[in-house]
Amino acid sequence: MQTNTKSTNPLTIRRGRIPRPQKVVIYGPEGVGKSTLAGQTPDPVFLDTEGGTHHLDVARFDAVATWEEITAAVTQLAKADHPFKTLVVDTADWLEKRLAEHLCRKSNKDSIEDFGYGKGWVILTEEFARFLNSLDGLLARGMHVVFLAHATVKKFEAPDQAGSYDRFELKLSKSVAPLLKEWADVVLFANYVTKVAEKDNGKMRGVGGKERVLFATHTAAYDAKNRHGLPDKLPFTIEALAPVFGAVAESGGSVAAKPEAAEPAPSLTDRVFAAFQHMADMANVVDFLVARGQLGYTQEGQLESIDNLDPAYAARMLGEPDRFVAAVAEWVKEKEGTP
Repeated sequence: MQTNTKSTNPLTIRRGRIPRPQKVVIYGPEGVGKSTLAGQTPDPVFLDTEGGTHHLDVARFDAVATWEEITAAVTQLAKADHPFKTLVVDTADWLEKRLAEHLCRKSNKDSIEDFGYGKGWVILTEEFARFLNSLDGLLARGMHVVFLAHATVKKFEAPDQAGSYDRFELKLSKSVAPLLKEWADVVLFANYVTKVAEKDNGKMRGVGGKERVLFATHTAAYDAKNRHGLPDKLPFTIEALAPVFGAVAESGGSVAAKPEAAEPAPSLTDRVFAAFQHMADMANVVDFLVARGQLGYTQEGQLESIDNLDPAYAARMLGEPDRFVAAVAEWVKEKEGTP
């Protein structure tokens, strides 16, 4: 005879958000300030795989030039007593390079391609996945893990569209990049804001500024992701990442949330565009400033930011906009030889 019984063990259900350490990836072009930003996370220690933090006053492991030293550092961090609350891996692409060097040295190969038929990449991906799993020991003890990475531009073929387009992606192999993105709770793309001026002939000219931002939402132009409902675009400050790390003090320790800061003053580039974009062709304005020696070019051949204008000259421009626009118009006429 079958007897109906009721379980005496009630369901254990928990409602609401569960605070836990975060897995974060921040990538962008070289020199944008990723390491400096990561240095403001809660009590960070750097795993500097490329030797790029020499200019920062941060805690770092001394010897992480080989894969063995890197994994030993993570093991030590998981077991030893220490005050650190965030591990910063700087950078993920150099971490992958150290792993490839280790695998080649171990198997007496000159290149990861020498394993044949993509086997080397399979082994590398499996080993990288094991490394990510090894970070669970840090997460379990309450540490955040932040990967920094460089960005690269790759051509993307959309399966549901005809043609292709360029986009920013992690500078990692095609097997490791999706692995790291899937592992992360947050993927942020760091870049400079570029304003675009259009000349009369239809050609576009980028006028770079010094403003840096973080992009948190995936688009066709770049990879990004977040599970915190962050805005699409964030200021390049640690305070903007409070939903991820909590409010952070200057020393890196967590503190109570601060009152919202006042809106930052607009940059000189923004002020010049606001003043003249409806009065003159901005491309001509920029060319005029170059011709007058007020703007130049960097060693890399890039046009200097309008933010670099001499303050006194900028003040005269903005103080007498009609006179400045007339001077630009006269210069254009002389250049084009029109009466």
